[in-house]
Parts: sequence; structure tokens; C-alpha cells
Amino acid sequence: MKYLVTSLQRGAAVALIALAATTAEAADISGAGATFPYPVYAKWADAYKKETGIGLNYQSIGSGGGIKQIQAKTVTFGASDVPLKPEELEKSGLIQFPMIMGGVVPVVNVPDVAAGAITLDGPTLGDIYLGKIAKWNDARIAKLNPSVKLPSTAIAPVYRSDGSGTNFLFTDYLSKVNAEFGRKIGANASVQWPVGIGAKGNEGVAGMTQQTRGAIGYVEYAYAKQNKMNAVKLVNKGGKAVEPKSAAFQAAASGADWANAKGYHLILTDQAGAESWPITGASFILMHREPQNPAVAKEALKFFAWAYKTGGKMADELDYVPMPESVVQMVDRTWKANITASGQPLW
Repeated sequence: MKYLVTSLQRGAAVALIALAATTAEAADISGAGATFPYPVYAKWADAYKKETGIGLNYQSIGSGGGIKQIQAKTVTFGASDVPLKPEELEKSGLIQFPMIMGGVVPVVNVPDVAAGAITLDGPTLGDIYLGKIAKWNDARIAKLNPSVKLPSTAIAPVYRSDGSGTNFLFTDYLSKVNAEFGRKIGANASVQWPVGIGAKGNEGVAGMTQQTRGAIGYVEYAYAKQNKMNAVKLVNKGGKAVEPKSAAFQAAASGADWANAKGYHLILTDQAGAESWPITGASFILMHREPQNPAVAKEALKFFAWAYKTGGKMADELDYVPMPESVVQMVDRTWKANITASGQPLW
């Protein structure tokens, strides 16, 4: 079967499908979950298929769906941008490890305003999604953009309608910087939005924002970049307006203390640092400690090890942040100590 990658704009269940032709025993790796890392997983899967003949079938259905599918044992691995707490991992017999880091960016469709010209801060962004700021020429937005001629166009907030890690990172950040948002909405993969238009997946939010006059949405940076969307600058914790780009994501990730994060439970939003992008996050892989199909689980670990070792350049090209070597070594030890088959280490 030919390798297939559906368009990023075509909605929820985006799959990478390839059948291994190497041996009769070889089996494709199946995964499901976060849309946040989909572009880099697609790129890795293509290269890995060409190199090894082993395919990856990954359904880009959102973090919530990925967690449910790995818990139900219908896939080899789940992918989530919401790190599960240690007690949740224990209850489900899972381990998790960080695979890649990147940024969530607000994107806008504001008529007659140049790309990249608009700056927002966290409190203002939170008030937009609370419905307290309804026009693009509102005084609070104007104060942040004194040299920009803002139209009186109504703001149309676009939000993720499905349970997702992108939702979690966005709402976690807004809850940290806007007290009212934290009280009324909170940080979660799925929340009740008081205003706006819902869309499914990063793909759906990107498409809805592009076709709606006056819209503001939030997507993983690779979607904004590949679709040539108008991303805003954000004022970070250090008080500096920064552009979304790889260096800003790396700056936020540089202070991550993975060594002391039990079960790799670590959230990277609103990090200190003059150059840090405030909505930075990691995407995690979830696997069973005792896999239902050890042979396929081992193939999955081989793929992840390959991606850690050789996928950094491909990640950089899409403005993701590869995991540091020290973390990769920690993850390798985690696999050896925690993933078993018939009582024996699988890795």
C-alpha cells in the first residue's frame, strides 16, 4: 500500500499509513493522539519508512482521544500534550516520556493589518476569550499597538472544540496570567468557552481562522508556518514582546527541570527569560508497561530511538525543539527499567 499523508486542512483523523514489506513478521506501529506534533511525526514517519520499511499509522485525533485509545489498548502508543500525573500513569499501567517540544501561537485574521504587526499580552488575550474585549480597536489592544491602525472589526475567537493538549497549554497559560480566566475557565484539555466558534483539531482552528473575518485562534506553530498564517507577538513573563520562532521555544525549554519531574510531568508555559515564548510545551508518548503486543511495542521504541538520534534536523526545519541528549538518556533508562514482556525488559 502506498504511503499516504492527508492534507493538514482535512480535519480530525489524519493518518499515516504504510505497510511493512520487509518480513512477514514485521508489523506497522499504530498510534493516536495529539495534533500538536503531527507535522514532525509525519516527516519522521516518511523518512523512517524509506530507511527501514516499517510504517507508522498515526491518527491525529487530539490528546484526549490518544489517552483513551492507549488506555483501551487499541494502539501501540498514545500521544498527548497534557502530561498525565504519576498517579494516573500508575492507575492505567502506563509510562510516559517527552518526545518533542514546540510552541502554541495565537493567529489572527484582521483586515488591512500587516502580518506579525499585532502584539498582545496574556491578560488581554484572556479577556478576548472571556468575551470582555469585542473589537480589534479596543483601547487595551490599541495601547499595546500604538503604531498599528486597528479596525473596528468585531473579534471572532476560535477555539478547539475537542479535548486537546493544545487547549491545555493555551488555557494553562491564560490561567496563570489572567486571574479571572483561571477562576471562570481554568486549565484543562476541554473547557467551556463563554464566546467564540469551535473547530476540531489544529487543522480545524487554522482553517476557521483563515476563513473568518476578524478571527483569532491558536495553533501549533508548524500549522501557522505551513499555512502562512498571521501570528501575533506576545509579551512574555520578562515583559518583552517576542515573536514565535524556534529560538524563543528553545529559550523557554532551556530551564526545564526534567530530572526532578516525576513521571516526566512538566508544564513549560509562562517560563522566565527575556527571550522565552510564553506558550511552550512538550508532547508526550504514552505506552503500557506490559505491552499487549511486545514485538510491535519494541518496533515503536526503535522508531522513537531513531527519531531522538536522527530526527533533530527535521524537527528544527518545522520549528520544533528536539529533546536534549541528557533527557534522551533518561528516557532510555526509563524504557529499560519499566517496559517488560513476561517479566523481562523489552528494551
